[in-house]
Amino acid sequence: MSTPLLMFLIFVGITLVITYWAARRSTGSSAYFAAGRSIKGWQNGVAVAGDYMSAASFLGIAGIIAFQGYDGFMYSVGWLVAYLTVLLVVAEPLRNAGKYTMADVLAYRLSPRPVRAMASLSTLTVSTFYMIAQMVGAGALVSLLLKDSGVTYQAAVVGVGILMIVYVVFGGMLATTWVQIVKAILLMAGTILLSVLVLAHFGFSFGNFFDAIKHVTYHAAAGKVVTQDFLQPGLRYKPPYGALDLISLGMALLFGTAGLPHILVRFYTVPDAKTARTSVVWAMAIIGVFYILTTFLGFGAATIVGRDVISKNGGTNMSAPLLAQAMGGDIFFGFISAIAFATILAVVAGLTISASTSFAHDFWTNVIHRGTERAPGEEVKVARVTAFVVGGVAILIAIVLGPTANVAFLVALAFAVAASANLPVIVLSLFWRRFNTRGAVAGLGTGLLASIVLILLSPSIMTVDPPTVTGAARHLIQSPPLFPLENPGLLSIPLGFLGAFLGTLTGREPSAEARYTELVVRANTGLGAEKATTH
Repeated sequence: MSTPLLMFLIFVGITLVITYWAARRSTGSSAYFAAGRSIKGWQNGVAVAGDYMSAASFLGIAGIIAFQGYDGFMYSVGWLVAYLTVLLVVAEPLRNAGKYTMADVLAYRLSPRPVRAMASLSTLTVSTFYMIAQMVGAGALVSLLLKDSGVTYQAAVVGVGILMIVYVVFGGMLATTWVQIVKAILLMAGTILLSVLVLAHFGFSFGNFFDAIKHVTYHAAAGKVVTQDFLQPGLRYKPPYGALDLISLGMALLFGTAGLPHILVRFYTVPDAKTARTSVVWAMAIIGVFYILTTFLGFGAATIVGRDVISKNGGTNMSAPLLAQAMGGDIFFGFISAIAFATILAVVAGLTISASTSFAHDFWTNVIHRGTERAPGEEVKVARVTAFVVGGVAILIAIVLGPTANVAFLVALAFAVAASANLPVIVLSLFWRRFNTRGAVAGLGTGLLASIVLILLSPSIMTVDPPTVTGAARHLIQSPPLFPLENPGLLSIPLGFLGAFLGTLTGREPSAEARYTELVVRANTGLGAEKATTH
C-alpha cells in the first residue's frame, strides 16, 4: 500500500470514529442541528475557520496564484477581509435572534411561511453551488492520489459524496464540528510546514523568493515559451472589463461570507452571543494567517514545480499537493493530500447539514406544517433524507463539470449568490424598521434570480474560446457571453438590495414594524434568547 493511500485511510478512520462518538450524543433536534449549543468559543472559532478554509482556499487559491500570480492573490485578499462583515454585522444578532437557521431571524418579525420558503430555497441553492466546488476538488485529488489503483474521477466523487452523507446523517452538527476542528488544525500545520519548506528552498530569503516570482517560465499557446513577472497585475483581469471583474469578485467575497448558510449556522452551536463574538475573533486570527501563507503555496508551486508540470498532473487544483511532493517526496505528498481531503470532507459535511437543517426546520416544519408540533424525531429524520438528496445532486453536477474546473472560481460564484440573495434581507431585517415580508421575499427572489441568470449569461458558461484552466471545465453554451463579467456580484448584489427595497415600499406591515424594537433589543442584548440546553 502506498504512503499517500495509507494516510488517506487513516484520516477517514479518524473521522468515522468521531462520527460514531457524535452519533451516540446527537439525540433530539437541538443536539442534531446545533450540537446542544455546547460548543466553546475557541472550539467554534476553529470550526468556523475550518468551514471557511475549504478546498477553494487550499487547492483553488494556490492554483490560481500559481497560474495567474498577483491577480490570483486577490482571491486571498477578498476572503481574508470578508470576516469583518461577519464580526461587525451578523454574528451577535444572529445568535440572539435565531434558533437553527438564517430564516429564524427573518421570521422573527415577518410572516414566517413565505419568508422561510424563500430562505430555504436560497440556502439550498448556495449550499449546492459551494458543495459542487468541493466535490470537484475531491474527485481530482482522490483520483490523482489513487491513480495507480485505477480509481477514476467519477468514482472518487461518488466515494467522497457517500462519506460526507454518512457524517451528516449519523453524526449531525456535533460530528461536523469536531471533524472541522481536526481538519483546521491539520490544515494549518500542513500549510505552515509547506511554507517553511518553500522559504528554505530560497535560503529563507524573501529577496530570492520574489526575484524568482518575477521570472516564471512556462509554455503558452502553440508551444511558445513565455517568461512573465507574476508580481504584476493583468494575468487574469485584463482590459476592458478586468477592473470591473475584480471589483465584482471583491463585492461577492466581502458580502457573501455574511450570507453563507454553513457559516451562519455555526453561531447557533454556542451558548450565547458573547461566545459567538469570541469564536469570530478566533476564526479571523486563524484565517488571517492561512490566507497570508497562500502566497508561499501559490508562488512556490509556480516557481518550484512549474505551470507545465501542474497542467499535466491534474490542473490548477493540484498545485499545493504537487508542491508538497516536490519539497518532501511521497510521504509529504500523502500528508498534504490527506489534509486537502480532510478539508473537503469537513466543508461538504458543513454545507450538507446547513442545507438539510434549513429544509427540515424552515420548509418542512414551518412552511408545509405551519409550525405545528411534530412527532419526536421527525424533523431530524427529514433532515437526514434531505442530506441524501442534496449529496446526490452535488455528486451528479460535479461529475458533469469534470476535474479541471477551478474550485476557487466555482466557490466565488456561490459567494455571489449568497451576497445577492441572503445578505440584503438579513441586513434590512436587522436595521430597517419598515422592512416587511414583501421586501424579504422580493429581495431573496431578485437576488437569487439575478445572480443565477447573470452567471448563466457570463463568460463562465458562454464563450467562443476554448475552456481555460481557471474557468469552468466545460462551457455549456458556445456563444459570445451576454454579460461580460465572470462574477455577477457587481450587478446582482445591488439588484438584491433594490428588490428588497422596492418590495417593502409596495405596502406597510404594522406587525413587522411593531416587533422591530423587540428584535433590536434582543439582537443586541440577548434578552429572551434561547439559552444553552443539554440533551
